Amino acid sequence: MDRRQALNVIAGASLAALARAQSPAVHESSGMIYRRLGSTGERVSAIGLGGYHLSVPSEQEAILIIRSALDRGMNFLDNCWDYADGVSEVRMGKALRDGYRQKAFLMTKFDGRTKQAAAQQIDQSLQRLQTDHIDLIQYHENIRLDDPDRFFAEGGALEAVLTAKQAGKVRYIGFTGHKDPLVHERMLDVAKQHNFHFDSCQMPLNPMDAHFRSFANNVVPKLVEEGIAVLGMKPMASGLILKSNTVTPMECLHYALNLPTSVVITGCDSMKILDQAFEAARTFKPMTEADVIAILDKTRLAAAHGQYELFKVSTMFDGTIQNPQWMG
Repeated sequence: MDRRQALNVIAGASLAALARAQSPAVHESSGMIYRRLGSTGERVSAIGLGGYHLSVPSEQEAILIIRSALDRGMNFLDNCWDYADGVSEVRMGKALRDGYRQKAFLMTKFDGRTKQAAAQQIDQSLQRLQTDHIDLIQYHENIRLDDPDRFFAEGGALEAVLTAKQAGKVRYIGFTGHKDPLVHERMLDVAKQHNFHFDSCQMPLNPMDAHFRSFANNVVPKLVEEGIAVLGMKPMASGLILKSNTVTPMECLHYALNLPTSVVITGCDSMKILDQAFEAARTFKPMTEADVIAILDKTRLAAAHGQYELFKVSTMFDGTIQNPQWMG
């Protein structure tokens, strides 16, 4: 690690300390940590259940994973309108019956770039999730430089989201993306031009990100400054980072938790992986600067060209590029 990178890491650690002072993490008897969701005042689990992986096991096991997570105190649920052609939302909707909806802070995402497409997808998500409201709705795959323009355009997606919010269908608004921090930075700039404040922003945060097109170095400080909740995803990049043989699953989760994240979203396709997520929360302690630098030293060479963060350098993770009809 060179001096510039080390200084970035130290700055990030300072931001994390500031965020923890403003939003104290609370361990409960379950071992889960709870943090504030940006400036919303909501209290959410520091580790959230990823929606994509819920389509992998059987429906029965997926429902068991969701309900077990909620029973044990993981209240932040992630999903998306397009995951497995809606299967993930349908399964989550079934799991949220019988009083489980009241235990959840429910987030899902939409792909529509037009008012009509976004409105249709939000309503379809509500039907699949079997709920009358979504706690947090997020504009999915902010990965092109013109995606911010399309969100704020006349007849664009924001109009649908604001209409849904006024109707009580959604409570908070955010955006996601995994390609390049420049696109996230542009979204924040365009939002300012429109006097709009996002409640959350989701991006990849893992031990390799700091070395290549870094969201942690370039986007997270801006979010903390603006009081926008930092949602980390891809802490292990669907297992790709583990194939580098540089870091362990626990190191990946602890690294992301040590950033000023409100929630670290991790995919759990089995009870064993769900247990791993809870163990990460139970064993997490704020890392020292030396601890962070040691992890980033281990990943520096492997991370240099993005080969273990393929969502940044390929289109294999880009659902809206492979299925442009989703955007409307």
